[in-house]
Amino acid sequence: MSSGRKPSAISGVAASSEVEIMTVYPSIAAYGIGRAFGSMYESIPLRIMGVKLSNLLFVLPTAPIAAGLYFLQKVTGHRYKLTNRSMQICHSLGNRKVKQVALTDITDVLIRELPGQQFYKAADLVLVGGKGNEEILTLPGIPYAHIFRQTILEARDSRQQVASSLATMNARPAIA
Repeated sequence: MSSGRKPSAISGVAASSEVEIMTVYPSIAAYGIGRAFGSMYESIPLRIMGVKLSNLLFVLPTAPIAAGLYFLQKVTGHRYKLTNRSMQICHSLGNRKVKQVALTDITDVLIRELPGQQFYKAADLVLVGGKGNEEILTLPGIPYAHIFRQTILEARDSRQQVASSLATMNARPAIA
C-alpha cells in the first residue's frame, strides 16, 4: 500500500517541510526565585558524608515551593522547540508560537550561566545573529545547555548545507 507520498532519499530528512528535532522545557532556574533557591542550595560548601551542608539544610524545607513553581511553569510557561528550519518558543500547553527565529539567522549560540543556575546544571542560551552579531533571542534556564547549544549549531549547519545543495541542484540546466 502506498500513501501517495514519495519517500525521502535519506531517512528522516525532509528538505521541503519543517520537522521537529528536539524540544526542551526550561528548569526552574529560568526564574528569579528558582535561581535564589539554587544560590541558597550552594551557599555552604562544607560537606557532610559527601553532601553539601546547604543541601541538607535548605532543600527539603523549600521542596514544596520548588515543586509548585515547577508545576506552574509546566502549565503556564514555555517550551523551546528546535526544528530543521527554526528555533521556536511555544507555550508549554498547545502549539501556539510565541517567537521564532530562522536557523539561517543564527551565527552563534552563547552559554550564559547566571548565579543560582549551577545547582540545576542549567544556563541561559543566547542566540546571536544579524550584521552586528547582536542578541536575537534568549532561552532562559536550559538544563544541560551545552547539549542543546550543540544541537542548535548542528541543525543550523545542516540547514545551510541543505540550502546550498538545493541551490546547486536548481542551478543545473534541465536535461531534455
